[in-house]
Amino acid sequence: MKKQLLVGAIGIVLLCEATVTAQQPPRKPRIDDTIKANVYADNSFKLYINGELVAVDSISFVPHNVVSVDVLPAYPMTIAVMGVDNADPKTGMEYANTNIGDGGFILKLGDGTVTNATWKAKKVSWGPIDGDMKNPRVENIPLPKDWFAIDFDDSKWPNAKEFTEEEVGPKEPFFEHDFKGAKFIWSDDVKLDNLVLFRTVVKSPPDGKDRPDFRGLTDVVPQGGGRQRGGRRGGGGNRGRN
Repeated sequence: MKKQLLVGAIGIVLLCEATVTAQQPPRKPRIDDTIKANVYADNSFKLYINGELVAVDSISFVPHNVVSVDVLPAYPMTIAVMGVDNADPKTGMEYANTNIGDGGFILKLGDGTVTNATWKAKKVSWGPIDGDMKNPRVENIPLPKDWFAIDFDDSKWPNAKEFTEEEVGPKEPFFEHDFKGAKFIWSDDVKLDNLVLFRTVVKSPPDGKDRPDFRGLTDVVPQGGGRQRGGRRGGGGNRGRN
């Protein structure tokens, strides 16, 4: 009887500890919880992670630039990208309708995630049709609704195609950043396809590192997340901050 009571008491203590632990609010994320995203696009891009817009190329045409941002990963992690070649929407050509341009997109995250042919790629605007520069025409399809969302079904999208560095011809900033292991990708035709959507799902960190999941943090008050009453700290003149 005493033994049963002891086992029951231990079970109650463990249950209480688990309940307290489960009820503890998450801590606020720190900068060392983030990973670096290096992104280069010919000519520009929009980057979504887990359904949220996290980066936009700030220079839409030339010079080509690398965008590096810190992002909070959460796995499984859905990455969606709009890649844009700077083409005339009516002709599909550039430089005053005198040239057929080319595209190209490459990404590397600090957890080891890289672009390659396992990504999905869907073209939504292409031209000039058949490369006809004398009578240039463009074809478009509507952007799929919520194409960047976590639960979007891309199972019928074709895989991306890899292109060599020589085929894309990246400009100087590309070589100053870490893209080791990543491949340039696009849809099948790097010259005629002008607007391409990409998607992939990273099920777990490629580097094997365990990272906290901070999703839903805006729905709770994290540890140390409230403002101090009075708005001053330690007699200084600065107001309290989150």
